[in-house]
Amino acid sequence: MTAEPFSVGLLGHGTVGSAFAELLEARADAVVPITGLRPELAGVLTRSRGDFDEILERSQLIVELLGGVEPAREYVLRAIAAGRHVVTANKQLLSQHGEELWASAREHGVQLRFEAAVAGVVPVIRVLQESFAAAAIDRVHGIVNGTTNFILSEMARTGADYEQALAEAKRLGYAEADPGDDVSGRDAAAKMAILARLAFDSPVHLDQVPYEGIERITPDDLEYAREFGLGLKLIGTAERIDGGLSVRVHPAFLYAGHPLASVAGPFNAVTVESAAITEVTMSGPGAGGPQTASAVLGDVISAMIPPASTPEPSQRLELVEDVASAFYLHLEVADRPGVLGQVAQLLGLQGISVKSVVQKGLGENARLVMVVHPTLESRFFAACALIERLDFLRSAPRAIRVIEEEFV
Repeated sequence: MTAEPFSVGLLGHGTVGSAFAELLEARADAVVPITGLRPELAGVLTRSRGDFDEILERSQLIVELLGGVEPAREYVLRAIAAGRHVVTANKQLLSQHGEELWASAREHGVQLRFEAAVAGVVPVIRVLQESFAAAAIDRVHGIVNGTTNFILSEMARTGADYEQALAEAKRLGYAEADPGDDVSGRDAAAKMAILARLAFDSPVHLDQVPYEGIERITPDDLEYAREFGLGLKLIGTAERIDGGLSVRVHPAFLYAGHPLASVAGPFNAVTVESAAITEVTMSGPGAGGPQTASAVLGDVISAMIPPASTPEPSQRLELVEDVASAFYLHLEVADRPGVLGQVAQLLGLQGISVKSVVQKGLGENARLVMVVHPTLESRFFAACALIERLDFLRSAPRAIRVIEEEFV
């Protein structure tokens, strides 16, 4: 079938960029019946080759896979101003400059698409923008970083410590040489800022998303969690609370009945909750060159038949910082009478009750592990500050949130 060519300029030729170039060539003929056009590369820009102005001139659409904020932001803005559609997988760029970029796309009447920026091949962006566009979303939460999910899965499966599991993730290609953004939670926070913007139609900047990573998780935490019937994940959450919006990322324990509990290895999963749809969970590979390239190509095809661009926010919700959660609390203490009673008393002063507890002797010391019922985070951390002053404590309290919902 003869079809008019559709020229695509590619910025970046790393793992994802090179996989996209190969996939575009391999699937170009399959795109023709869908769009009536045959996509082809008009040029590739890397640090050592290519000229942006020349590529822009020859292209009808720009794919940005450089990563980072600059010069990606400059190139994307210039491409939009020149009337070119843009597809990007750059979550840091969108979580920090999304409103500027979307506004420019609306002004110039072009598409800015970014499915691959959040959860790999999991089509959560398209679902929020199209399938659930008329639903009043109550909460979006999920596992949006495959590196940390693999590390935690490996620790739970083998008993390895954090450093050993991270080394295995690097060996298998699930972690970058510098995994700082992943293991600190910053990567997931950027993705949750984007999801919150789409789900709640309110601007959210990366700097407004508090996040915690997994660097301090120990095999002991996972061992004791099993006794409580819990599994550990790095969870990103965006939800309505008292007319405001809470967006956050942190490790959290889940009971087996939760739809995210069984998601293991480098997979991602996102759960969307609304009174209109109850609960829908989407899962799939969250990383990898071919997988991300597939999501990018899907955006290219969509931009070749463009609907309206991301609309301007219709509201500006107040961001809520103090939310309620259950907690796992791990204490290393002297093994002597009255320890549990004093800890329980300090928790009680903050209105916190204990759901379950395990205590194990370690010679002269003991390990006290408990799960407390949901309470405001400010109250829980105030209690931890009081507990930390007790003379029988051997190290700082270690706390991990527990998500209590189960869907059975």
